[in-house]
Amino acid sequence: MYWRVGTLFSAALLPLLVSRRYMSLQKLLKENKSVILSRWFDSILETYPSDTKDFLRTKKNQFDNPVAYRITSGIEGIFSHILNDAEDKEVSSFLDKVIRVRAVQDFTPSQAVAFVFDLKRLVREELGEDIREGRISEELWSLEEKIDKMGLLALDIYMKCREEIYELRVNEVKRSVSRLIDRANKICGIPGEEGDPEVCSTDNLT
Repeated sequence: MYWRVGTLFSAALLPLLVSRRYMSLQKLLKENKSVILSRWFDSILETYPSDTKDFLRTKKNQFDNPVAYRITSGIEGIFSHILNDAEDKEVSSFLDKVIRVRAVQDFTPSQAVAFVFDLKRLVREELGEDIREGRISEELWSLEEKIDKMGLLALDIYMKCREEIYELRVNEVKRSVSRLIDRANKICGIPGEEGDPEVCSTDNLT
């Protein structure tokens, strides 16, 4: 009796075990998508100070918490890019969502793009059993190569964002200096008082 039940139970599990054994990396990633994305988001938050981290974790609404929203939508797009095996250029807009936020914050270039490479660790941890049994080793190498390319692309995007920020700051300084010069010219050009040290004093320009 027990032998028959055990045999039936094993027979019922066999297709599931076989299916799991030959499951592709892509299917495994889809199966573990929500867990990997959640852990990926948390790992990004760990790079922020505790008070910022707590705030980013509370809401992910586009209007109430635009930073968390950009990070979430960005990594979801990157992950979908991996699952759909899309062209590398198509992932740029999703990388930009995350990188543009980090480019204006106090991160070094390596810190700003490290989250991309961290995805390799998270995938290995979540799919550890399948990796140890050698089921997806070749696919895993291909995935990690793709992630490495995305990391280099992320660095390019970061440098471009920093250049844009630098240009904005330079232009703002130029506008400030221009306004200051215009004001100086108006003050020092008052009829009957041109050249008067007291009138042209820098104290009057502030």
